[in-house]
This record gives sequence, C-alpha cells and structure tokens, in this order.
Amino acid sequence: MKKTFAEKSVYKTFLRMITVVTVTSALFTGCNPKNEVRETEKILSKLPPTAKVPRIDDENVPTDKRVIYLTFDDGPNRGTENLLKILHKRNVAATAFLVGKHASDSKRQKEDFEKMRTDGLLEIANHSFAHAHNKYSDYYKNPEAVVRDFDIAKDSLKLPGKIARTPGRNIWRLNNINVTDIKSSSEAADRLKTAGYKVIGWDLEWKPNNKMQLKGNHQEMLKKVDSIFFNDLEKTSRHLVFLTHDQYLTDADSINELDLFIEKLQKSNRFVFRKISAYPKINEILN
Repeated sequence: MKKTFAEKSVYKTFLRMITVVTVTSALFTGCNPKNEVRETEKILSKLPPTAKVPRIDDENVPTDKRVIYLTFDDGPNRGTENLLKILHKRNVAATAFLVGKHASDSKRQKEDFEKMRTDGLLEIANHSFAHAHNKYSDYYKNPEAVVRDFDIAKDSLKLPGKIARTPGRNIWRLNNINVTDIKSSSEAADRLKTAGYKVIGWDLEWKPNNKMQLKGNHQEMLKKVDSIFFNDLEKTSRHLVFLTHDQYLTDADSINELDLFIEKLQKSNRFVFRKISAYPKINEILN
C-alpha cells in the first residue's frame, strides 16, 4: 500500500524534526564521546527501566505510527547480557533468533539462554541448530537436512511455535511474502514453509566492522530507517524488521550506539516496537 501525499508530507516534517534532534545531540555529545560512553555504561547497569514505550494492542496501526521489530541473531553469544540490559533500560520489546547449539555450548551461554527464555521483553525464535556450520552453500544443497536442523533446534530450545530465520540468508516465506536472496536456497526455504515454518528475513541490518563492532553510528541508522519508510522499501507497509547480532555488543561504543538508536526512535514518538510474532499475517496457517 502506497503512502498518500498527506502522509508523506507529515512524514517529511517528522524527518526534519529527527534531523534537528540528531544535529543537536551531536553538538552536545560529539565533543566528548568517552564521557558519554561511560555515562551510558553506568545507566545500563541500573534497573528498573527508565523509559516508557507507546503500546498498541490491536492489529491496526494508526496512520501516524510506524512499527519496528528489533531482532537479534546468533545468541546466546558474547554480548547477550548487554543486549538484555539495553532492552530493560529502554523497556522495549525485541526478538532473539537463537542458534540451538549456542544454548548449551558453555555454562555462560546456558545461563544467558535461561535469562532470555524467561525475559518478558524478549521473544525467542528459531535460527537453526548448527547455523549451517557457517558453510551456507553446502547447507542449502540438502533441503531435507535443513528442515531436520530446524526441527532439532525447535526441540532443543523448547520453542512453542515455528517462527524461523535462515542462517546466512535473507529469506521470507509467509503466505503474502516470498523472497529469496540467493536462488540456490529456494528449495530449502520452500521445504521449511511446507513443514510449517514462518520464515522471516529483515528490512534493515546494522552490520559490523572488521573488528566485529557495530559499523557507523546511530545517526546513520536513523537515516536508513527514515529512508526505508519514506520510499516504501519495507516488505510490509509501515512495518520494518531490523536485524543486528548481540555478539557485536561487547565494546562500550557499540553498546552506546545501539542504546542511542533505540532512544532516538522512542523519543520521536512516531514508532512502536513489537515482537516478531505480532508481524502482520505471520500467524496465518501457511498454504
């Protein structure tokens, strides 16, 4: 569904407001980033949450709102504890696509998995059991083995549903969305759908640099969010699935940037956050 001219006019005004807020923030914080990082770390250690999130319980999103689904892949992993602290500081809902094997690889990962599993702000979903052993081309050559791998992860993580994300691929398989980034993975994706899996990709990814830290800054990511919504690039109008990985949240700068990104989105009062199980039509029985 395309946005009307009136909607876009309102949104352009909103974009200008975001720009002013961003520039003002940079003026106040850019001169002394180390102090800001230290302050953020102090705040993250404090509970309960300090922010209130607008809540929308029905499926109809008001025309002045956009929905963001924060998703984090590959956990439990390095940075999982920091991720949970950010979510609680901001009181924001999110989804973690977990690797089954990671939930039992070490004592720390087992403990983090239990925290994630029982955290009310976090929803957990299936990201395979072995993450293809990072050999993606070989993995998708055997569609039946892919389905088995997801079934094993579902059982080991004790997941109640079949919401899934494929390792190393941005693939969508819902009744109304069928997208495959690399065609050689299509058969495996189709088999997952036939097996009842609702496969969710993403609209925007915050990637790492060569040091496995979040690349760039929150201002750049805010501009990307604005651009996707304004140009109708999201898979479902007014709904954006955001991806990053909790293993990138191990350094103070990355923690601070993700926290600021969420904070700016919240303060704009134009966005609401939902778990991925609330994504439109995701709960339909697959054809």
